Amino acid sequence: MQALILCAGLGTRLKPLTDSVPKVMLPIGAKPLLEHHFEQFKKHGVKEFLINLHYLPDKITDYFGNGSKWGIRITYKYEPEILGTAGAMRNFENEIKGPFFLIYGDIFSLVNYEKLKNYFIDKKDALGVEIIGGTDHPLDSDLVETDNNLRFKKIYKKPHKELPKKFKSMKAVFVFKKEILQHIPERQYYEIDHQLLPEILAKGEKFYGYETNDYLKDIGTLERYRRVQEDYISLINYGK
Repeated sequence: MQALILCAGLGTRLKPLTDSVPKVMLPIGAKPLLEHHFEQFKKHGVKEFLINLHYLPDKITDYFGNGSKWGIRITYKYEPEILGTAGAMRNFENEIKGPFFLIYGDIFSLVNYEKLKNYFIDKKDALGVEIIGGTDHPLDSDLVETDNNLRFKKIYKKPHKELPKKFKSMKAVFVFKKEILQHIPERQYYEIDHQLLPEILAKGEKFYGYETNDYLKDIGTLERYRRVQEDYISLINYGK
C-alpha cells in the first residue's frame, strides 16, 4: 500500500518556529517529524509515499530527495494554491494504485499500520476508516458520533461552543479505498472531515472508526508541539 502524507500547511499556529521551515520539518528528537512518519510506515511494510507541497517546498524536497536514502520512494506534487485535505487526495488520482493510507503531516504517530490495514480489510463494505478516540482539546477538534459498530453517523465540525452528548475525536489517520476519489471535485479546495465525509454519509456510504491505544498526537500549536517533544524523550528513555 501507499501512504499519502499531507505536508502543504502553512503552520501559522506554530510561528515563529515555522517562519523558515514547514511544520513537518520541525524536529522531534534529532529528526524532522516527516522522517518519523517514513520510519513508522516502513516498519509496517509501506515504502511508497505521496507528498503534497505548498509552503517552503524546497525544505522538504532538498532534504528527502526521492527517498532512496531511506529505502523508500517519494512522489511529490506542488500545489500553487492549497487544495485542502481531500483536494490533495484527488490531485494524486493518477498515482494512487489502490487502497491507501492518509495522515495529516503535523501528527506524531506510533500507530501500528498493519493492524489498521487489517481492520480496514475486514470492513468490506466501507469506503474507508479513520482512527478515533479521546482528546484533551475537544472544543477545537472535529468530532464524530458512531453506532455500536463504530460506523460513522454524524460529524460535528470544529470549533464547538457546546459539546455533543456522544462523541469521539477524529484523529486524522485514515485508510481509504481508491473509489473515495470519485466523491471529490477536481481542482478545487475540499476538506475530508468538513465536506467529503459528511457528503458520503448523506449518500448512505459506510465509513468506520478504529480505536487504538497507540501513541498519536498532533503538534498543531506551540503547546502541543512541546508536549510531543517531552513525550518523545520519555518514549526514548523507557522504550517505545
